Amino acid sequence: MVKTLGTERHKALIALLVEKREAAGLTQTELAAKLGEYQSFVARLESGQRRVDVVEFLGLAELLHFDPAKAIRQIVGR
Repeated sequence: MVKTLGTERHKALIALLVEKREAAGLTQTELAAKLGEYQSFVARLESGQRRVDVVEFLGLAELLHFDPAKAIRQIVGR
């Protein structure tokens, strides 16, 4: 399997998550608090230093009020 950090799809995922967080009117610190994490967790995620697993992605979709299936289709270009 190819490494995924830094790929175009990974960059698209990060851009989508940042866009959704900002659209929700949340700072990294506020999102981190809702996730029960530190701000640095969100910063590492948004800077592309870590992957987002499926369960985390679904939790982010719920917190940020977006359809995860639609978001995935957008990322893969379908």
